[in-house]
Amino acid sequence: MNNMAEQLSEVDNVANSLEEIHEDITVPRNVRTKIESIVNTLKDSIEVSIKVNKALNDLDEIVNDVNLQPYTRTQLWNVMSVLEKLNHAK
Repeated sequence: MNNMAEQLSEVDNVANSLEEIHEDITVPRNVRTKIESIVNTLKDSIEVSIKVNKALNDLDEIVNDVNLQPYTRTQLWNVMSVLEKLNHAK
């Protein structure tokens, strides 16, 4: 997946997945705030690799939150998996 359009499409898909998690009222407020920040980063007009790395770092912090529901943590791991594939597709 070295096509820039495909990468941007995947980034959009990830942002949409994160927005769904953000709308879940069972997710702690501090986590939703961080997710909102990550979505904004992913929608920013900076280089894809920079967006992906920043999002991965921020998500890594979130998944360790003790207040996170197990199913939400799993959703975030799935998002991280997609981002890691993008990160290694260069």
